Amino acid sequence: MRILIEKGHIIDPSQGIDGIGDVLIEDGKIKEVRAKSKEQGAESKKQKPHKSNSELRTIDAKRMFVIPGLIDMHVHLREPGFEYKETIKTGTAAAIRGGFTTVCCMPNTYPINDNASVTEFIIRKAAQEGLCTVLPIGAITKGQKGEELAEIGTMRNEGCVAFSDDGQPVMNSLIMRRVLEYSKAFDVPIISHCEDLTLSEGGVMNEGLLSVTLGLRGIPAEAEEIMVFRDIMLAGLTGGRLHIGHVSTEGSVKLIRDAKRRGVNVTAETCPHYFSLTEDALRDYDTNAKVNPPLRTKRDIEAIKEGLKDGTIDVIATDHAPHHRDEKLREFDLAPLGISGLETALPLSLRLVDEGVLTMNQLVEKMSFNPARILGISSKGSLKQGSDAGVTILDTKKEVRVEAEKFVSKGKNTPFDGWVLKGMVVITISKGRICEWQ
Repeated sequence: MRILIEKGHIIDPSQGIDGIGDVLIEDGKIKEVRAKSKEQGAESKKQKPHKSNSELRTIDAKRMFVIPGLIDMHVHLREPGFEYKETIKTGTAAAIRGGFTTVCCMPNTYPINDNASVTEFIIRKAAQEGLCTVLPIGAITKGQKGEELAEIGTMRNEGCVAFSDDGQPVMNSLIMRRVLEYSKAFDVPIISHCEDLTLSEGGVMNEGLLSVTLGLRGIPAEAEEIMVFRDIMLAGLTGGRLHIGHVSTEGSVKLIRDAKRRGVNVTAETCPHYFSLTEDALRDYDTNAKVNPPLRTKRDIEAIKEGLKDGTIDVIATDHAPHHRDEKLREFDLAPLGISGLETALPLSLRLVDEGVLTMNQLVEKMSFNPARILGISSKGSLKQGSDAGVTILDTKKEVRVEAEKFVSKGKNTPFDGWVLKGMVVITISKGRICEWQ
């Protein structure tokens, strides 16, 4: 099938394209892009699509943005083992609805993805039922217990694109050193869940006056920052590829900024809830706002926005963590951590553009091009000729009311229910399929 996207505002940071034009797709690959390029400084003459015997579908994208399909390098698809929370099928459907054409799933499933057989299962299941590309992230340690390295080499060969014990930090510094050394040999990023368990144990929200007022045990910012510092030091020692997950504090941003200036091989991500909400979202004991690391303060939000703006933070990921409704309805201390984030990430992130924190080009970099670069998946995150035809078409002017009950994901756990956001995904093209919404 051939698809011609006409008259859209094309943004592709990989080619410096920012202008009106057309995109031609053939057999699931980008065939041609005709648009005004910043480097070219002039618009190419419009050409008719190449002649072909295959069917041509034309999409009018006038007054809409056409961008490379979004890439989420931090999601929890829950399968295998927790299918009552989410499945590969429902999770990838939520991804498509949110404009994501590639997602990377964390290993804390049951069984844990700490060996090649589980990796193979995920890849096979995704090929059968996934509506978008699914790339597995393998566990750093066996059983995510932090005691013994998992089968890094065999999982890498089977298809893992990164390694992480997300949900659990690697407390043993020697093991973290060893896996960073492995990361050089296998050219793969290590995604660190930065949390000092001796400081965070029993905590359920940010430590401060509000946690005392609510009678909830707090988690100090230092629980994250101490581990960020340690892992940066180990990355400097080994030259390994370190990626800091879900950055939530001002101190972490400063540590990462300084490390980059010193030439340490480190990248970082944050999530929409860390620049959209403060700890005040918990005043009514709303378990939908209970996450790890916890929501922080206004000062932390400002630091994260500055980190996004100056390039300290490379990626916006969702940390999509769906849960069954009954689990989140438990008392606050017992409710699980996490937000169902795939379907709200883009409109929440577009607020950064409206606020002048990021340009549209920078947003696309952080949600598509940079994740592809960090993960080493050159066929994605770009509209270059020959790239996989993952494309997101969005209307940035359309206002949408968040209705959790209408989420495609099984997880309805979101603190953004009822929010009115600007920006709607109109069409997502993935795996040769066109998914469109009104």
